[in-house]
Amino acid sequence: MTKGRKFAMYLFLCIMSFISVFPLYWMVSAATNKSVDVTRGRLIPGTYLIENFKNLIASQNIGRALGNSFKYAIILTIISLIICSLAGYGFEIFHDKAKDAVMSVILLAMMVPFVATLIPLFQMFSKVGWLNSTIGFILPTISTPFLIMMFRQSARSFPHDIIEAARIDGLSEIRIFFQMFIPTMKSTYAAAMTITFMNAWNNYLWPKVIMTDEKSMTMPMVVANLTQGYVTDYGMLMLAVLICTLPTAIVFFCLQKSFAEGITGAVK
Repeated sequence: MTKGRKFAMYLFLCIMSFISVFPLYWMVSAATNKSVDVTRGRLIPGTYLIENFKNLIASQNIGRALGNSFKYAIILTIISLIICSLAGYGFEIFHDKAKDAVMSVILLAMMVPFVATLIPLFQMFSKVGWLNSTIGFILPTISTPFLIMMFRQSARSFPHDIIEAARIDGLSEIRIFFQMFIPTMKSTYAAAMTITFMNAWNNYLWPKVIMTDEKSMTMPMVVANLTQGYVTDYGMLMLAVLICTLPTAIVFFCLQKSFAEGITGAVK
């Protein structure tokens, strides 16, 4: 590669990196400025962070919203990983044509938008009294076709000879799954955990419908509430967006290596 092409490549990468990082920088900078400075397009960090935080906690119950978001996201992530991995493992290890047909129907469900099922789900949940409840939040997304497919693809790389040897030694199917499959597929679980946690944390439409009580509000709902009214405090709004972004960013950066390995292994 010539020096000119190498310089052009690095220049292009630097420009693309700047474009990718700039919105994050602007969000952090805006969270430290007054609303009027944000609307004027000020890019330099200011000294209004403490005042924005005081205004935010005075207008919204951030602690309760964070607690609700963490509770719903963690519970949904744990249960979803167990159910989807069991389903993906079963579809591949106990493979037959009937299961292929069922899997095809599950994959077709990915083509149905969630909005199309929103009203029937609300009517069902309201009749059984699951409004403003944890089960009402997690049940519609407790199992997703994408995660089932991802775990099924990962199970294809799991050595079947080990399973047969374990069965000969007297291990039950449940013990094989929990003691052998799960430890082997750590990277896939890390990728699935990252995807599920981020989707659960950022979920807005379904909580907005099912959570009618202010005590059940999540962080995305709090951020949406800050945009209502005649005047929007953009400094306070961007601080709320920053607080809402931090948990998912931390999870992703902590698991990015395992996430990349899990996604790569799932599509081989």
